[in-house]
Amino acid sequence: MRLGGLAGRAAALVGMVLAVGLLPWLTRNDPALTILHARYADRPPTPGVLAAIRAETGLDGGPPQVLGDWLGGVAHGDFGVSWVSGAPVGPDVTAALGVSLTLMGCSLLVAVVLAGLLCLRTLRLGARRGLVRARAGVLGAALAALPEFLVAAVLATVFAVQAGWFPAVGWGTFSSAVLPAVAMGVPAGALLGRLLDDALPAAFAEPWARAAAARGIPGARVARHALRRTLPGVLPQFGFVVVGLTGGAVAVETLFAIPGLGGTALSAALAQDLPVLQAAVLVLLLLGVAAGLAVRGLGRLLLGPALRDGALPTLVRPRLAAGRAVRWGAVLVTVVFVGVVVAGLLRDPYAIDVTARLAGPGAGHPLGTDSLGRDTLARLGHGAGRTVLAALAVSAVTLVIGVLVGLVPGAGGFTEMVNALPAIVAGLVVAGVAGPGAVAAAVAVSVVAWAPLAAHTRALYEQERAAPHVAAARAAGAGPGWVLRRHILPGVLPGVVRHAVLRVPALALALASLSFLGLGAAPPAPEWGRMLAENMPYAERAPWAVLGPAGALVALGTGAVLWAAVAGGGRRGRSSTAVDEGVAEVRV
Repeated sequence: MRLGGLAGRAAALVGMVLAVGLLPWLTRNDPALTILHARYADRPPTPGVLAAIRAETGLDGGPPQVLGDWLGGVAHGDFGVSWVSGAPVGPDVTAALGVSLTLMGCSLLVAVVLAGLLCLRTLRLGARRGLVRARAGVLGAALAALPEFLVAAVLATVFAVQAGWFPAVGWGTFSSAVLPAVAMGVPAGALLGRLLDDALPAAFAEPWARAAAARGIPGARVARHALRRTLPGVLPQFGFVVVGLTGGAVAVETLFAIPGLGGTALSAALAQDLPVLQAAVLVLLLLGVAAGLAVRGLGRLLLGPALRDGALPTLVRPRLAAGRAVRWGAVLVTVVFVGVVVAGLLRDPYAIDVTARLAGPGAGHPLGTDSLGRDTLARLGHGAGRTVLAALAVSAVTLVIGVLVGLVPGAGGFTEMVNALPAIVAGLVVAGVAGPGAVAAAVAVSVVAWAPLAAHTRALYEQERAAPHVAAARAAGAGPGWVLRRHILPGVLPGVVRHAVLRVPALALALASLSFLGLGAAPPAPEWGRMLAENMPYAERAPWAVLGPAGALVALGTGAVLWAAVAGGGRRGRSSTAVDEGVAEVRV
């Protein structure tokens, strides 16, 4: 790793910690008043009492003193004392980290296994014929669109409450980690498997793969080399998943009462317990740096000298027309989705019928009602525009930012830092500066959601830059701008765009989750994520109140991937011709 890269990561790490340290001065609430309510609920909030609290916590010295004292203590292994409980921060954060790392390891195992299963069919077909289309698109998109807390609630209801096979809450035994690991690992594994499966057809379309098939090399060996060829482009997402499963599992940890680092950071952020929040964020940032360095080194190891010598062939996805099932599936999903939205728009989403609370589907309410007696179909329809359009807008913004940042040399450290920052912290900072609202929620999500796309862009960019045709273009006198537009971006953008499409449902859920925490649009605005969160306590009694918005999110993700597959198909292109020419040369 170059010294410049390490210096950039160190600078980004310090900047993030300092930004978190400014949280008490960015929010609109007086942190002394928050501490008073947490510690001394029976004492009146008089100016003298608040001044004493500020003096005790160091808030009266302002940001320089608070940050300086904290950084000085960290240098000596002291993370300070909690403003709320008065207990040392280090032991609690260390214990929470151990719990989260254990849960992350189990979840990552589930994710890797699921990703392998989603890619298995493509690997088998590619090893036999050498030219295939991705096979995990629909299933991968549907699983990736499932909200983690919904999967967790279903698993807890079925396997813990009803079957009694696993504990419903708590931590400390292997069985207590099974359900939360599956709930967190399924969406993460679906995303990883979908991205890897999307890249495999390009590897099997390369001349070496076709030549290997022609010479009778065993298919298992061809498949291993195809995985080695495509893994470097997806490896940064593994690093991001590691950090996300450690610090971003707030909902799952809350549902199963797991004392992990994500819940610790959320509680500290909401209570403005700055020492605990800074310690949790610092640990997550360090984990992000370690994961980023590890996957970067592994990616370079897998590609070998070809990356350094500029002899890495370009991964060009074969242009195969989408199958009839994909085309009809896209049409069917769209028709059903639009039909449900239109039917919901004809109903009142705010009408409350107290006599029909949690009523099942029927003639009066085709999709049932929620906990307040409001029509689920109506709220789905009226929330579609708000949820889908906001998610698409944020997706477009994050795609542009991700591509631009991914093309900047040395920005990898900053990208890793942003990914490690919990979304709730970004939401609190943005809401503190601009005030809560739909725009603030969109900005908060955009602040952190571009990082995976930037990492994907950078990984593909480094591979494309090492392609022989890029060296030939430079030798012919092509300028940097021409090489970027004509030779590098055409190989980078398609995969990153498909990645952005796959994340649309997750963005919709993230936006609505912030609204549920009071950082987005105010209730009773109909939003799908808010509908999920509001009705989760009644999922066992009235599953339709949860299945409606969850199904809408799954349909959104599945439809987007299906239409992307239809639009990406076409006639046999130049890449297929090049592959055939490569095979012919080998045979001759």
